[in-house]
Amino acid sequence: MISNNLLKRILSSILLLPLALFFIIKGSSFFNFFICICFLLTSYEWYMMTKKKFYHIIGYLFLIFSFYCAYLLRNLDNGEGGLFFLLIIVVCISTDIGGFVFGKIFKGPKLTKISPNKTFTGMVGGFLLSIISINFYIFYTNEYLDKYTEFSVEAFIMIILISSISQFGDIIISYFKRLSNIKDTGKIIPGHGGILDRIDGMIFAIPFTYILLICGIFK
Repeated sequence: MISNNLLKRILSSILLLPLALFFIIKGSSFFNFFICICFLLTSYEWYMMTKKKFYHIIGYLFLIFSFYCAYLLRNLDNGEGGLFFLLIIVVCISTDIGGFVFGKIFKGPKLTKISPNKTFTGMVGGFLLSIISINFYIFYTNEYLDKYTEFSVEAFIMIILISSISQFGDIIISYFKRLSNIKDTGKIIPGHGGILDRIDGMIFAIPFTYILLICGIFK
């Protein structure tokens, strides 16, 4: 039987994910408006969580850097910024879902004391679902966007790296939540918590991927 909290989580995802995808795909001023709202909400949640801590300024600087990288990545001059941005989103969401589902079903040893709900099986599940999801994503881009892409060794490595950074980001934010003795960064999303709870992996994965792209490590 589905718990009340899980039902809220599913319904919130069904409502909010298409809305977020709309702004990301539309790009231009739509996307700029979207990330500005996300930045303000995330900054507010970080403020409420760390306003009495000495490290809160560092968090603001990182959020500015992360969201600026998101803006630059989505607006890359080669016209592929939207595809890369969506790829990161798909990997991060798949990592979260895979980690949650595999962790709940198979349980197993804990990954770290910082985030007690994280398990090694959940980590593997995040990798697996990310790889599967990106295969479907590549199929979509080939079939409907008239752009041929193959699932190469480079793509596999990129997915594993993005998924790893996403999981690392999740753990980092969990660490700060433990320092503040809170479960969620906010209550704006029923069943999920705050905006920062949902994009904790993305705010690390996006700047990481953007730096790799502009350095020519991935093309």
